[in-house]
Amino acid sequence: MSAHESMEQAEHAEHASGENKKIALLIAVLALFLAISETLGKGAQTESISKNVEASNLWAFFQAKSIRRTVVQTAADQGKLTLGAATDDAMKAAVQKQIDDWQKTAARYRSEPETGEGTEQLAEKAKEAEHQRDEATAKYHHFELASAAFQIGIVLASATIITGMLPLAWIAGLLTLAGLGMTVLGVWAPHLLHLHG
Repeated sequence: MSAHESMEQAEHAEHASGENKKIALLIAVLALFLAISETLGKGAQTESISKNVEASNLWAFFQAKSIRRTVVQTAADQGKLTLGAATDDAMKAAVQKQIDDWQKTAARYRSEPETGEGTEQLAEKAKEAEHQRDEATAKYHHFELASAAFQIGIVLASATIITGMLPLAWIAGLLTLAGLGMTVLGVWAPHLLHLHG
């Protein structure tokens, strides 16, 4: 082997070493982004589950209030029949008072802004919790796709070091951009793409 050939091999080895350092840096960056997207994904998943439970609880409370309101309204309607059949004035006054109390209770069960526990308020709260759940679920799907892109990018970048096939590193770089795009959408515009279904 000539000195010239030895110099060429040394330069080639140095060049390959420099490329491997860049690819190792790419892998480190991908791993960092993967950790971030996984953390965001877990947070979104936890929020989605929490808001789903909250919405279910609120709808159950709504149902209980609706049933109570129906029972009280039915009692008031039955009282009206009793009132129509009553002949004694004292009896009529007592039945009318009871009917008025039942109707006030039924109205309070329907709307109770001061406590937020009327059926109207409960329905609003439940719908808001469902909206927040859907938002968190949409974020979660974006973060999952981002994580997948970063993981595949790590595999391809690692394969580049082993095979020396530089196009794999370029694909890993494109996957990094795709993963970042999904992460950004997950944080700021989770409903721009409809990923869940």
